Order: sequence, then structure tokens, then C-alpha cells
Amino acid sequence: MNRRGNMFLGLIFIVTGLLFLMNNLGVMRIHFDIFDIGYIISRYWPSLFLILPGIAMHSAFFSGRNRDAGILVPAGILLTTGIIFQLARSFRIMHLLWPGLILAVAIGLFELYLFGTRDRGLLIPVTILSATSAIFFMSVSLRPLFRINIGQVFVPVILIACGVSIILKYRGYQ
Repeated sequence: MNRRGNMFLGLIFIVTGLLFLMNNLGVMRIHFDIFDIGYIISRYWPSLFLILPGIAMHSAFFSGRNRDAGILVPAGILLTTGIIFQLARSFRIMHLLWPGLILAVAIGLFELYLFGTRDRGLLIPVTILSATSAIFFMSVSLRPLFRINIGQVFVPVILIACGVSIILKYRGYQ
């Protein structure tokens, strides 16, 4: 931001702070019927404090201001958790979305892999975190539909898939 932009932003903060101070001290009453700052912050805090910084970090990388791909890890985590918390706050469905918090780390690491040095070692935690998140997503979303314990189905299926994979690999099919 240039000097003029910094001056303008500084003035906005000073004027806003003075208005709130005068309102809080009773010097001047400002009615926020349409623009209730408390309501906006309580309702949209994920967008303000998680999604916007995540977008700003992505923007810094993709515009070329910051060429370090490491910035994409917190950017991906902030953006994903912000979306999850905003959806949970708006629709009261955190009990369904909490596995997305595990997925947020996988997304951040995958962005580092994709736009960084392409270090294949990053794909191991990405795969583990994504699979863990998927299992938890299925367990919280399918359980009410089928009224079964997801662990009773997925653990045996995973064991069978691992066994088949080992046998095929040993016999030279892969």
C-alpha cells in the first residue's frame, strides 16, 4: 500500500475509534439499527478473521508479492477452517462439519506440494489426514442414515483392502 493509502486507512481507524469512544462515554449517541457491529462480528467472525486473511495470503502468493510457497499452508488452513466455521455458524451444523478441521491441514499441505517444490514426502501426511477426515465425515453423516456403527463396516473393509493389496503386490501384479 502506498503512503496515501496508509494515511487514508489510518484516518478511517481514528474516526471509527473516536465515534465508538464518544458512543461508549455517552457524549454522542450513535444508533446502529441497520449496522450493528456486535451482531456482524458475532455472526460473521469466521469470514472476518479466518476467510479474509486466508484469501489475503493466497492473493499475496499468486500475485507474486510473496513467492514463498510456505505461505500457502496457513492460507489453506485459514480459508478451509473459515469456511467450515462460517457454515457451522450459519446453519448450526458443526456436529457434521468438525472432520473438516482435520482436512484443513491436509489442504494447506497439499497446496504447498502443488505450488511448491513437489516434495513427494508431503503426500504422506496429506493422504493420512484426508483419509482420516473422510472416515470421520462418513461416520458422522452416514450413521443417522443407516443406524449402524460405521466402525463395524469400515475397519473390516480397510483390512480386506490392505490384505488384497499386499497379496497382489507380492504376486507381482503391481
